[in-house]
Amino acid sequence: MTLDDLYTLIASRKGADPATSWTAKLFAKGPEKCAEKFGEEAIEAIIEAVKGDKEKLTSEAADVIYHLLVMLAANDVSLDAVIAELARRQGTSGIAEKAAR
Repeated sequence: MTLDDLYTLIASRKGADPATSWTAKLFAKGPEKCAEKFGEEAIEAIIEAVKGDKEKLTSEAADVIYHLLVMLAANDVSLDAVIAELARRQGTSGIAEKAAR
């Protein structure tokens, strides 16, 4: 499954019944809850990275990516928009890009 496939699947759950879909349940709780879940998963991934547990980090990284895409969809930000922003930054030094913000 590609990230685009996953984003499309996640976005399709926006109108689904929260009783039958975890993703729909997240959407029903609002963008703020989706952002909170993303943050929780990111912290869990950080913990596993620091501990050096590759298997658990892999699992947590999958959760981070899923919850990032849910958060984007909850805020009506397309994956294409994020990819376009990455493309815009390509060839620009990370230091220069940060300084321009």
